[in-house]
Amino acid sequence: MKEDHNCDCLIVGAGLAGASAADGIREVDPDRAITLMGDESHLPYDRPPLTKKLWTGQKKVDDLFLHNQAYYDRNGIAVVSNRRIVALDVNRKTARDNRGETWSFNKLLLATGGLTRPLRIPGGNLRELCYYRNLDDYTRIRQAASPGTSAVVIGGGFIGSELAASLCACQVNVTMLYPDAHLGARVFPESLGLAMEGLFESRGIRILKGRKPASFERAGSRISIRTTWNETLEADLVIAGVGLLPAVELASDAGLSVSDGIRVDCYLQTSHPDIYAAGDNARFPYRVLGPPVRLEHWDNALNQGRQAGRNMAGAYEAYSYMPYFFSDLFEFGYEAVGEINPKLDIFADWQKENEKGVLYYLKDGKVRGAMMCNVWDKVPEARDLIRQERAPPALKRQGALA
Repeated sequence: MKEDHNCDCLIVGAGLAGASAADGIREVDPDRAITLMGDESHLPYDRPPLTKKLWTGQKKVDDLFLHNQAYYDRNGIAVVSNRRIVALDVNRKTARDNRGETWSFNKLLLATGGLTRPLRIPGGNLRELCYYRNLDDYTRIRQAASPGTSAVVIGGGFIGSELAASLCACQVNVTMLYPDAHLGARVFPESLGLAMEGLFESRGIRILKGRKPASFERAGSRISIRTTWNETLEADLVIAGVGLLPAVELASDAGLSVSDGIRVDCYLQTSHPDIYAAGDNARFPYRVLGPPVRLEHWDNALNQGRQAGRNMAGAYEAYSYMPYFFSDLFEFGYEAVGEINPKLDIFADWQKENEKGVLYYLKDGKVRGAMMCNVWDKVPEARDLIRQERAPPALKRQGALA
């Protein structure tokens, strides 16, 4: 017999945004009933270490979890694992899950994040091909990535570059395959992207840029990859870090406003005032920079989820936070905030070219974003520069951020 459930605050998605929303609700209301539902078997956990610190030994799997079960029990947060909401009725304020059970709610948060972006080519659905996304993917690849094995990493963005560096550090023979003209093309200017390629190649990573995979097929215990340049590669592991698609189907099917993400206002409310969205799937007004955006970054999920939870509990506070993001690639690390778009004008204030310094991303001569390369603890100052719309020549005379 299928069961019906009543809950005051239903959070759909048990990632960082969803767990942070539960914390946000508790900051405002100590008693409101909270149900946190996710389709993984794990308690909510942090994802950045999946491509970085788990591989270097700086973190262990147990360190990933945001809270233990005792925390959720103590705070009256019901965590429902291995469960997925498949349909919403916004008029009746009900949600139906994949077991056919119905959940009535007063307030709802859609924190469903993103879906794997599939490679729609022959063999793109092979079980052996890993679309790297979650803790189970890490466990699977880590067990297979013994020294001397070979791996092809598809994608030269955040996940692809971080994972390639981590695999290389574990003595895996790595080939990177991506369509861009240089590594990190979404955020790095050409000179820095080429310098990063040189760093990767100096560590033994083979880089095949400007091409894509055309097909995959099994080759015994290995995988054969044919590229768009008609090259053939074979590897023990093939890992795709090709980004995600915002999970908007629930919202769209329910009639909520959707456009490259679920559209929300400054209070993170969707087109239905009792339904909120936060995290990778939310397209929100970015007050400092202007037009609405959707951000796939840890810091945004953390703070936006928390604010959505506070507002579900009645705080009614605008989300005005300016999130930052970060990455670590061998000895090169950076923190960045604002509009990091290499199509903008870029003013480079290097202490050591392509190794240590600050990149300012400019529009109409004013700072829209800043990337601090091996320069640490300067994100608050960078936020101030963006808000003040300062120009870099004056910044450089005053020492800038470096």
